[in-house]
Amino acid sequence: MLDTFNVEKLRQSCASCSIQELCLPAGLASADLERLDRLVNRQKPFKRGDVLFRSADAFNNLFVVRTGTVKTFHQGDDGVDQIMGFHYPGDIIGLDAIHAGQHACTAECLEHTSVCELPFDRLEEVSREIPGLRQQLMKIISREMAQEHRHLLILGKRNAHERLAVFLLGLSSRFESRGFSPTEFQLSMSRNDLANYLGLAVETVSRLFTRFQEQGVLDVERKQVRITDMDGLRQLAGSHCES
Repeated sequence: MLDTFNVEKLRQSCASCSIQELCLPAGLASADLERLDRLVNRQKPFKRGDVLFRSADAFNNLFVVRTGTVKTFHQGDDGVDQIMGFHYPGDIIGLDAIHAGQHACTAECLEHTSVCELPFDRLEEVSREIPGLRQQLMKIISREMAQEHRHLLILGKRNAHERLAVFLLGLSSRFESRGFSPTEFQLSMSRNDLANYLGLAVETVSRLFTRFQEQGVLDVERKQVRITDMDGLRQLAGSHCES
C-alpha cells in the first residue's frame, strides 16, 4: 500500500524526508532541522503484528510513522478490544500519553512499518529553544484532537453507509496528502478491525462494500479498493468528510 522498505530511505535526515511537511520538521530552519535530526532514533522496520508500545507502558517516546500503518486500540475490562485509530506516514503516535506519563492504548503494526522514535524529554527541552518546533508540536496535537472529534461525530448520528463512505473519503484525502493515489489504495486493516472502528458489525461492512460496488462507486478486490465515482461516494457520505 505504502512505500516499500528501503534502507537508504531510513537513513534520510529530517531535511530530506519525504513526509517532513506532515511531521514536526515542517517550517523549521535548516539549523533547527539539524538539531532535531540528532534527536531522532530511526528504528529497524517492524513486521506485521509487532507492537510499538502497550497500554500502561511508561511514556518515554513519541513515534512518527515513516512507512506502513499502525493501529491503536484499548482493551476493555471485558477483554474486548476497541480500535482507537489507524495511523499512516506523517502521523505521530503517543501524544495521548503525555499528561498521564503512561500509554492508554496499544500500538500494533498492520504491515511492514518503519518509524522515527523521538525521546520526549529531549524533544521538550529542544522545543523550548526552538519556537517553531513548539508551535508545530501544538499544531499536531490540535490536528490529532480534531481527527478524534470528527470520528466521534461519525459514530454519533451517522448511519452505516455514511460511516463507511466518510471513512473511505478520509483515507482518500490522507493518501493524496502523502503523495499517493487518492482513488486506488489497499486497506491494511482487517474487516473486523474496520467494523470495530466504525462501530458496525463485520457483516454490515461486507454488505456495504458489496452495495457500493453494485452502485458503481467502488471496485473492491480483497483489500484493494478503487474509487470509481468520487462524487457518488461523497453523496453517500452526505456533507461530512473525515481527513
